Amino acid sequence: MLNLYERNLIDNLEKPDNSVTERDVIIIGAGAAGLMCAAEAAGRGRKVTVLELSEKPGKKILISGGGRCNFTNRIVAPGNFISENPHFCRSALSGYTPDDFIEFVRSYKINFHEKKLGQLFCDGSSREILNMLLDECRKYGAEIITDCRISEITKNDSFLIKSSYRNYRCRSLVIASGGLSIPKMGATDFGYRTAEKFEIKIVNTKPALVPLVFENGYWKEFSEISGVSVDSEVSAGRIKFRENILFTHRGLSGPAVLQISSFIKEDHIFRINLLPEENLFNILTDRSKGKLLINNLLSEYFPKRFSDAFVKKYFSSKPVNQFSHKDLRIISDKIHRWELNPSGTEGYGKAEVTSGGIDTNELSSKTMESKKVKGLYFIGEVVDVTGWLGGYNFQWAWSSGVAAGKHC
Repeated sequence: MLNLYERNLIDNLEKPDNSVTERDVIIIGAGAAGLMCAAEAAGRGRKVTVLELSEKPGKKILISGGGRCNFTNRIVAPGNFISENPHFCRSALSGYTPDDFIEFVRSYKINFHEKKLGQLFCDGSSREILNMLLDECRKYGAEIITDCRISEITKNDSFLIKSSYRNYRCRSLVIASGGLSIPKMGATDFGYRTAEKFEIKIVNTKPALVPLVFENGYWKEFSEISGVSVDSEVSAGRIKFRENILFTHRGLSGPAVLQISSFIKEDHIFRINLLPEENLFNILTDRSKGKLLINNLLSEYFPKRFSDAFVKKYFSSKPVNQFSHKDLRIISDKIHRWELNPSGTEGYGKAEVTSGGIDTNELSSKTMESKKVKGLYFIGEVVDVTGWLGGYNFQWAWSSGVAAGKHC
């Protein structure tokens, strides 16, 4: 259900006309970054209009964090982000920190809690974060137009934006249209097309924070245990994440897998330590004279369905005392260093974010303004800055939005 502010915005839309409305700033995209930028720029006295393709603003905010919005992380550093230029995000993140956003949230008396690993969630609903941003926009007079399509953008001394609502002229144009992830929520390639129009380079995009899939024949035994979760350490090269993995019908998901998906390149193997707190070889040798079936012994450390499926896939279900010393080593190595080569991912439809985007070498790290096109800014997910899972991408939206909002 739309709140009163959103409903009024939609109800008050006028029919398209050919006149041109002058604004200081036009922001395309009413997501996290766009709304944050609008509030910041309007707070400086700028006349701001936000144009949003969807029928309502902040749709991805509303579904984030299981509906409770993992709005930031207590500990944020450049190392929590992936980019061709790993230092680019440093300026914006230091200019507007997690503490700054936490104070913003507290000023609206929104209750929140720390779930794990520094991740902060609303006690109530994601709607509270969206309403906070909308209230800030309303307080400073930023206008938000929804269900609005952009047909053309041109630039001479200023930008001319032709839309399905009306035409606008502005000195500052901010692209906050997001990436390609979750197209059913309205994601498009608008930001990349705009960059191409102005000859701004783009780093190749791909789905990130996304479930992995495997060939049907290889994954048969594990497809039968969809929904089973195992605490694991997942690694690719020197990058490691310790959280749960989740078995699906087609492959693997869960926090650790979503994290590592951003670091896996095509045809690259990654590894899973399924028992990071124990030494399975020592456990097996200590009990090597027992008659307990190997899958039943493993079930003391794993869900029974997983143990049965894993043994069925790689070993024989027989008593531990029937395995040789070498066999026990092989079993242990498989559990501690399970090597997998995914055939692909679930794609943009299931990806939380898009990796790649506007080349950061094209932008000022302080203002997010294009170095080639004066007055053109790119913020949020459309830029080649991708955060880890755990509130980092929201923090990038807030930080980059404020950076542009202070200067546009």
